[in-house]
Amino acid sequence: MKVFTASEIHAVLDWESVINAIYQAHLGERHNGDGFFLGDSQFGLLSRGVILPGKGAGLKLASICPDNVKSEPPRPVEDAAFIVIDEHTKAIRAVLDGPAITQWKTAADSVTAARILSRQESKTLLVLGAGPVATALVDAYLHIRPCITRILLWNRTADKLRTTLHTLQSCGFNAEIVTELNQAVKSADIITSATSSSISLVLSQYVKPGTHVDLLGGYRQDMQEADCEAMQRGRIFVDDRTNALMAGDLHVPLSLQLISADKIEADLYELCQTKDFVR
Repeated sequence: MKVFTASEIHAVLDWESVINAIYQAHLGERHNGDGFFLGDSQFGLLSRGVILPGKGAGLKLASICPDNVKSEPPRPVEDAAFIVIDEHTKAIRAVLDGPAITQWKTAADSVTAARILSRQESKTLLVLGAGPVATALVDAYLHIRPCITRILLWNRTADKLRTTLHTLQSCGFNAEIVTELNQAVKSADIITSATSSSISLVLSQYVKPGTHVDLLGGYRQDMQEADCEAMQRGRIFVDDRTNALMAGDLHVPLSLQLISADKIEADLYELCQTKDFVR
């Protein structure tokens, strides 16, 4: 069994290769996957598993403790591992650093869809959150939409964004930290959110028509990054129906009967396999 560290993973991956691999995988046979969350807002275990006939299987196990940020020094909210199962022996072939894989895969899943769903001429990107996934989303969106000329960063604790801001500005990007979130939402062409919020941050009344809204943070039924009106107004696409319904962004409006499940137009498999998609 091999163990791959975060530095080893980051050294061999790039956005185009990862995005293309995810896209190609979704052109094939639908996988046999499932997941679960056990716990509450204080501590939880999150798992996602998949069996890929002819290729093997994989399992993610994450331990999530939001209060870790209050430690001195702060510890990561999520610790995780990805386990790779050999197709022939069914033995554990490798264990990969979970947070590193999560950064690449989560962001790449989002922009694989965004390449199809967002406007090619999008100029302003708004990113909510300050964790590793939010940082990865900045890079991933800049890769698929090089036309982006303005990057807005928002987090409840703005100081956590200083490093990302400095990195972007030192690379010549027009980036800024915003405090008036509703005004930033008004001006954005693409909004991507990777927070643990249980209170709606993206309010529909401020989202202009045609904006691509990408919600990644929710994994519990009480976590909601956009309000119910946004789900009512917008067209809805998900990476995976089962997993998406575990998050409050869909669970809440569905439970209130504000939308029905058939409002979900497609998952990532269907989206990638649709020719001549019309947004």
